[in-house]
Amino acid sequence: MTKLVANSDVKIDKAVRMYVSKVEKEADLSLVDKDITYKKFLSNRMLIVHSIRRGLPYEIYDLIKERTPFNEEDWAQFLGVSLRTLQRNKSKKDFVFDPIPTEKILELAEVTALGKEVFDSKEQFYLWLNTPNFALGNLQPFELLKDSYGKEMVMNELNKIQYGIFV
Repeated sequence: MTKLVANSDVKIDKAVRMYVSKVEKEADLSLVDKDITYKKFLSNRMLIVHSIRRGLPYEIYDLIKERTPFNEEDWAQFLGVSLRTLQRNKSKKDFVFDPIPTEKILELAEVTALGKEVFDSKEQFYLWLNTPNFALGNLQPFELLKDSYGKEMVMNELNKIQYGIFV
């Protein structure tokens, strides 16, 4: 399992490096070092802004999707498209998501990265996402991920858990 995770890290880090170099060239920027990782990518707000404007290639979405606890139906729902449309996009060579779905993908990547850090596994994180939460008005955190304000509420709750603040 550890070897599989390490291989997954190598794949996404390599894909992110290639993508970031294209974003930098197109925007005439020099934002990052050449050894950027997926984790550093998610924490670089200026790079995220430029990435949203450029759009995210399906290849990177696919690698992000593998790291999340969400299935295809969840992703279709989050992105506001049918499952069939999502599958059709996969078959298109060099498909790039528009800015709005790109932003949603990156938001969910950010939530997942923090959730896995807090809960140590995407399975435990998924369980938490699907359990009604008193601090979130007895809603399941999963339901709140459908929009940006809800995502911020989930991120705040994860940060509180991470730092032991239970209210």
